[in-house]
Amino acid sequence: MTISAKTLKLLFVSTPVGPLGSGLGGGVELTLYNVAQEMIRRGHHLQIVAPTNSTWNDLPLVQIPGNLQIIAQSQERKDPITMPENSLLANMWDYARQVQANYDLIVNFAYDWLPFYLTPFFHRPIAHLVSMGSLSNALDEIIKKLAQQFPNTIGFHTQTQAATFALEQQSAILSNGIDLSLYDFCSEPKQQLAWVGRIAPEKGLEDAVAASQATNILLKIMGKIQDDLYWQKICQNYPNAPLEYLGFLSTNQMQQVLRQCRALLMTPRWVEAFGNVIIESLGCGVPVISYRRGGPAEIIQDGKTGFLVEPDRVPDLINAIARLDEIDRQACRQQAETEYSLQALGDRFENWFYKILHS
Repeated sequence: MTISAKTLKLLFVSTPVGPLGSGLGGGVELTLYNVAQEMIRRGHHLQIVAPTNSTWNDLPLVQIPGNLQIIAQSQERKDPITMPENSLLANMWDYARQVQANYDLIVNFAYDWLPFYLTPFFHRPIAHLVSMGSLSNALDEIIKKLAQQFPNTIGFHTQTQAATFALEQQSAILSNGIDLSLYDFCSEPKQQLAWVGRIAPEKGLEDAVAASQATNILLKIMGKIQDDLYWQKICQNYPNAPLEYLGFLSTNQMQQVLRQCRALLMTPRWVEAFGNVIIESLGCGVPVISYRRGGPAEIIQDGKTGFLVEPDRVPDLINAIARLDEIDRQACRQQAETEYSLQALGDRFENWFYKILHS
C-alpha cells in the first residue's frame, strides 16, 4: 500500500486555552472538530488530546488535567514565554510523547511555543496548524526555525496570515471547511444583522455596534465574552444601539439566528487568520460585510458574496449595509458548497498529512 492511500493513525493535540466545547478556543475548536470528523469519515484512526471538561462526547477524547494557558492575544509581542504551574499544555504534550509510537503523525492545534520547541525531540513527525497571524517574537522565531528544519510541517489558513511570519519556505495553505448539512439556507431574512465571535478588543465589536446604531437595524451578537470590561464599555458608549446579546451558542442555535440576518458584520482590528464564521454565514446564504484585512479579504467575493470595506471605517460599513439588496443569497451558499465543504477541507488536510509523511 502506498503512503498516499494508507490509513493513517493520527493524534490531534488541542489548544490549551479552554476545554473543547467551551468556546474559549475560538475558531480553533470548530476547525479541529471538522477536520477530526472528516478524517474519521475517511477511515483514518484518530485520537484527540484535550483539556479536562471537554464536552465533545461524539469524538474520541483523552482528557488531560492542568491549568489553562494564557491566550496569546492578551500578551505583548516581546513578552517572555510563560506557563502556569501544573501546566495543561505541558501535560498534554507529555502524554503525546508517551504514546507517540502508536501514531503515524501528531497534529498540533495550539498557538504556543512549547509544541514547536519540542518537535525535534519527538520520534514521530508533528504537523503544526498555525491558527493566528504573527503576535509574538519568540513564537515567530521558533516557527521560522522549524519551517527550515522540517519542511512542509507548518500549515496556515490563508496566504495573508502566512505572510505575517515572513517565512522563506512555502507552507501549506489549508483554508477551512464546514459540514454544510448543519447550515440551512434562508432566502427571506429579517431586518437584522449579526456579529459572531469572541468579545475581545482585537475583534472590533464596537464598530459593528456603531453601524447598528447609525442604521437603527437590530444587531444580534453571539460569542463568548472574553473581556468583561471591554463589553461593558461598549454598552455604555452606545446606549441607544439596538443590540441583542445571545451568548455563546451551539452551531445549530447559532445558524438558526444567523440565517435570518441580512448580513454578518466582520470588524477585525488585527489580521484575522481566516474567519470560520464567514463560511458559516455563506453556508446560510448570508452575505458578509468585512474590513479588508486578513483572511476575510481572501474569502469574500466583493460585490458578489458580500462587501470588503476600508478597515476601521464605520461609514463604509454603513454604506455597504445600504447595498445589501445587490447580493444574491444563493451565490453565497454556492461559494460555500464549492470551496468550503468538509470534502474540500478533508482533501486539503489529507494531502498535507501525506506530504509530511513522504518527506
